[in-house]
Amino acid sequence: MTPIRFVFGLHLHQPVGNFDHVFEQHLEDVYRPLLEHLADREFLPVVLHLSGPLLEWLEEHGSTYLDRLGRLVSDGKVELLLSGFYEPVLASLLRADRVEQIHWMRDAIRRRFGVDARGLWLTERVWEPELAADLADGGVRYVLVDDRHFLVTGFSSDQLHAPFWTDSDGRRLALFPIDERLRYLIPFRPPEESAEYLRELRGAGHGLAVLADDGEKFGGWPGTKDWVYQQGWLDRFTATIGDLVARGEVRLSRLDDALTEVPSNGLAYLPTASYREMEGWSLPPDSALRLTRLERELGEGRLAGPDGALVRGAHWRNFLVKYPESNRMQKKMQALSSLCRRKGNPEGARRAIGRAQCNDAYWHGVFGGLYLPHLRDAIWRNLAQAEAELRRGKALGWEMADYDGDGHEEVLIHSPAFSAVVSPRRGGALEEFTLFRSGINYANILTRRREAYHDLALEREAESAGHGDGGTQSIHDIEQGLRLASRPPVDIHERALFVDRMLPGSLILDRYAGAEYWPTVSWAGERVGVEVVRRRDAVEVVCRPLAGRAEMVKRYRFESSGLLRVSYTWDPAPWAPDDWFAPEISIASPLNFECSPAAEIWRFPIETVAKSERGFDRTRQGESVTLRWPAAAGRAAVEVTPGI
Repeated sequence: MTPIRFVFGLHLHQPVGNFDHVFEQHLEDVYRPLLEHLADREFLPVVLHLSGPLLEWLEEHGSTYLDRLGRLVSDGKVELLLSGFYEPVLASLLRADRVEQIHWMRDAIRRRFGVDARGLWLTERVWEPELAADLADGGVRYVLVDDRHFLVTGFSSDQLHAPFWTDSDGRRLALFPIDERLRYLIPFRPPEESAEYLRELRGAGHGLAVLADDGEKFGGWPGTKDWVYQQGWLDRFTATIGDLVARGEVRLSRLDDALTEVPSNGLAYLPTASYREMEGWSLPPDSALRLTRLERELGEGRLAGPDGALVRGAHWRNFLVKYPESNRMQKKMQALSSLCRRKGNPEGARRAIGRAQCNDAYWHGVFGGLYLPHLRDAIWRNLAQAEAELRRGKALGWEMADYDGDGHEEVLIHSPAFSAVVSPRRGGALEEFTLFRSGINYANILTRRREAYHDLALEREAESAGHGDGGTQSIHDIEQGLRLASRPPVDIHERALFVDRMLPGSLILDRYAGAEYWPTVSWAGERVGVEVVRRRDAVEVVCRPLAGRAEMVKRYRFESSGLLRVSYTWDPAPWAPDDWFAPEISIASPLNFECSPAAEIWRFPIETVAKSERGFDRTRQGESVTLRWPAAAGRAAVEVTPGI
């Protein structure tokens, strides 16, 4: 029997905006020792994808690592893969942007390593059928996708140990299925189990087995540094597989060689898909709970079989529905990308938009950085940099447009100094307020919302399942052990600047902060009529309730410098003597408020409880500032300036 080709592929990535100490820690704990071990043990060739943000950081801080990697690449012992340079989910981009991101990565690999990469790591394995044409236009010949993408299409698992071909718009592309079982065996199970599985595949006559997964699980995920290095898993793994290589049972392989030497299994047209966990994470809470309970009823055995492939969640784009904060970033990014191309695609703005396309801050599961403020801040900072360049020298302007794609128009106001979005559908709330000088979107706040894993953690028994069988916990094992003693607060309305309510006098701050109240009246979910008035060096947006609603008029005055003034008038007659008119302003960074008349101010930190690879994280997202005027006052105003 001929040996089975084993592709050992790793994806190394840190997102735009991550902390320097995280890059440094992963270089010392994962990237450097892993590469050195593989090279010293001659466990080669291997396949490697190095994301653009990580490559840029290593160029500045880790040149010796890149030098050693470069020697291995030159010798043909490491095959480098393409992707979008700044690690975007390609399906989330305009089609021209997809191709450009791939060209950036190809140019960077050619410049640093002197090779012409032709294979592609598909970020988060998010596949859409039209990608085939775009990848081919970007010079890609083959791409890695999950075996699940094939299984949900009706292929059987024993067909998936060979390359396939697909096409779109007349352009062809080869597909390599990633073996899910290898992803869960390596490095979490004893190496002998991986060796036995490779023997089984070879015995069944298969010619190829492909592992491609996050390199960070070799020392960066909880518990893996001790397991992989101190307890010797990596030594045993390379020795065990190396023994199979020496006996002629296994051959380590590059993907380009496998495409040439392993016969194709034919044609495949794949549906929209991502990996199994991602599809579950993108579901809304009730649907995610139903899916989890259905999977429990079916049991692990049946889910691991052919029927399991037919049990699916949603697709990656559903994160844009589940989290409006993600959708606003993505739609802003696309709008600025189009504007950039209309203005000749200046390099500074284009690169800033490219960095803002980094995927991590747009979604959430065990991974994904939507709940991490510093990653969202990085997206908005790069968008601000791009927009400042594109608006330079332009007059203060505004337009009405369905900015977020939900079928309702918003008011967009912009100048060379700032950008703002007012939502008539949300009572005239201010959904974006970005000052280019600071690079901050002060409305970059995450709403505290119910997540399916909150419910599951509350239901779970006090102890998680034990692992005494010679392995270590994977991220998904850790996820299954999460538990909570009480439910985190869930906001009654989506957060923004100037979310307006009338509050009862009996309400205390603690109950307000815990979202354990209901307002006397709220304009937050009410559609308002909008009139936009152009003043000298200012734009005023006047928001009035529609017929039959409680009377309250809100006026925004945006000056070209970015100075903002908000004034209110309301009818004091309907309200109880102790009611308070109380606009809530949720801010990502400090702002100063000069109120007239003087307001009583409530403040509390906005904190979320979200799962991560470490368990549950409590994260400060920003601050709630509520300006309170007696309902009898009938009018109020506030001038907003950046804080210290």
